[in-house]
Amino acid sequence: MSGASLGTGDNHAVVPRQGIPKLFWKILITASAAGGAFLLTILLNGDNNDIWQWVASIVLGSATLIVQYLVDFGERLEVVEESQRRHIDDMKQSLANHHAEMRAAVDQSFAKINEATELFSKVDGSVLRSEEVTRLVKAYTQVGDEAPGIVKSFAEAELKRLAELMEELISGRADSGFENHEWLIDLALCVKKTLYATSTTVDRDFWSSEPAKRYLTAQEKAIRTRGVEIRRLFLVDEPEQVTDALRQLCERQVRQGIDARIGVLSQLDPGATVTDFIVFDGELCYETRPDNHVRPEMTMLRMKPEHVEDRVSQFSELWAATEPEPEPEAGIARRRLRRVAE
Repeated sequence: MSGASLGTGDNHAVVPRQGIPKLFWKILITASAAGGAFLLTILLNGDNNDIWQWVASIVLGSATLIVQYLVDFGERLEVVEESQRRHIDDMKQSLANHHAEMRAAVDQSFAKINEATELFSKVDGSVLRSEEVTRLVKAYTQVGDEAPGIVKSFAEAELKRLAELMEELISGRADSGFENHEWLIDLALCVKKTLYATSTTVDRDFWSSEPAKRYLTAQEKAIRTRGVEIRRLFLVDEPEQVTDALRQLCERQVRQGIDARIGVLSQLDPGATVTDFIVFDGELCYETRPDNHVRPEMTMLRMKPEHVEDRVSQFSELWAATEPEPEPEAGIARRRLRRVAE
């Protein structure tokens, strides 16, 4: 086998295992220096004084040995200093990186705190009820911490839907890809002054459904507790479409305190096309768009003042052109409900 091998862990050669030890070299050099001094003193000192020869050789050999150790010490000291320098540089770089990371983390945390503070200050300054927003945030965080996976996913989907609705309301319009009865019922619970609605043949089947019962209950509550004025105009195209079932539907709503009438478009405004719409408090319009089968397929909320005013004007013209049905009992019922509300 070879007497030397190369290290694989770094770029420095490994000291040969079978090479001559450094201590042997030191002894050899020291002995050579001492022997050379001894011979030199013999040549220069002719009196053959053995003491001076031995003293000179010993002193020179000792000095040579000391110099070798000093040289080794200096080399090792340089290595240690270089290692310490690299270690200090690494520590400085590590501290600088750590400081930068900590500063970025602190800045990010303060940015989040400032954003949250600004958000809640806006909530507190809003006309909306801030406690409901706080409830929403607290409940959402609790769901995220405690609920199983499917519940978390459902909560995220509902929160996303709510956020999208809020953003759409800011723009003045919101759309739903189906007949959204929940919007209708919630708006009936929120209305404070007036509710003007048209009802065409498109939504005639709606009045026999379960959401219709909740919708009418919400309207009756609005009349009793807040004195809301509700007018509904059932519209048909021709006189023969005014059936007994339609009259009974109109009468039932009148008994609930709703000012309901039946209008024939061919007599009121020939050639007019009227869709189903509801105007809440003269500020928001709820509309449905029918599909090819004359069924509601889309719900639209419109809040632009010009659009709402146009719907209010259209309803007022149709209402003024429609004579109320002679329903004395219904009129008495309406007066009683409004008296209770007052």
